[in-house]
Amino acid sequence: MKKILVVALGVMVLSGCSMRVADLTVGSTKNYNINGNKFVTGPRVSAEDSYPVIIFPTGFPNMKTAIDRAIEKDKCAVGLSNVVITQLNYSFLFGKIGVRAEGNLIIDRSLPGCENHI
Repeated sequence: MKKILVVALGVMVLSGCSMRVADLTVGSTKNYNINGNKFVTGPRVSAEDSYPVIIFPTGFPNMKTAIDRAIEKDKCAVGLSNVVITQLNYSFLFGKIGVRAEGNLIIDRSLPGCENHI
């Protein structure tokens, strides 16, 4: 009986889940001219905002922060296309919680210094 209890407790501690929250065609937290004609699609990027859990969460994950971090991976990016937002929960008493944003960068070639950006 103790062996089963230990195995069950181990499974609960090591288990976690992630849940798809949103699928967006375009997502951005930056102000930009949507009617611009110098946009190109960049590489797929992923970023997350997460906090450790030590019995209680040490912070609250924010979707805006995750999207900001993904966009800021390139200085010429103004948004993301084909965005997937995922909620992370890998904790029981210890672990982490968070939000992950993943998408293709939208590069604005009209920004200063971005004319020849791939």
